[in-house]
Amino acid sequence: MADKKELLEKIKDSLIAGKAKDVDALVKEAKAQGIPAEEILGDGLIAGMDVVGQKFRAEEFYIPEVLVAARAMKVGIALIEGDLAKKPELSKGTIVIGTVAGDLHDIGKNLVALMLTGAGFKVEDLGIDVPSDKFVAAAKEKNADAVAISALLTTTMVNMKEVVSKLKAAGYKGKTIIGGAPVTAQFAKEIGADLYAEDAAEAVVVLKEALK
Repeated sequence: MADKKELLEKIKDSLIAGKAKDVDALVKEAKAQGIPAEEILGDGLIAGMDVVGQKFRAEEFYIPEVLVAARAMKVGIALIEGDLAKKPELSKGTIVIGTVAGDLHDIGKNLVALMLTGAGFKVEDLGIDVPSDKFVAAAKEKNADAVAISALLTTTMVNMKEVVSKLKAAGYKGKTIIGGAPVTAQFAKEIGADLYAEDAAEAVVVLKEALK
């Protein structure tokens, strides 16, 4: 039987390698040994996704590897989420995420959602073609710490401005972060968004820092 440190390291390494079946077996073993869910999450699953994010930013991993790792992470989280739900203080914060109205692209948005979940955030994914009022309603209902707004078309970027404006008008006090292929840091400034991220890995880094 592996000791606790060794077992958590194996969970981390299996997640990085995208081996969902191994993650499933190891997390079950860790639970059977009585290792607390927060340690399985922090020292196993999140530690693994942190490495995946670093490798993605360094261009050692690409989207397929990240998606496979994220799938393995979801398997692990599913096994411990009941225990984690009893300890809401473990969450790093709640993020509402969606692709703006008129835009049906979701690969980038899904990747951000997966990586934020892997980093320990609670993520409320509104999907694609999301009207600005739905962003506002979800931000209020979920008491979100941040709203992440995605667009992949230059023609729908203008809808990001509408979301940010309506959130401000509704008195929303959390952070707004935008991203997507045509989006720039300059555009984020122009529309009054608090934060900008170039890719999914950067979104995790930026939000972790902003929501400390």
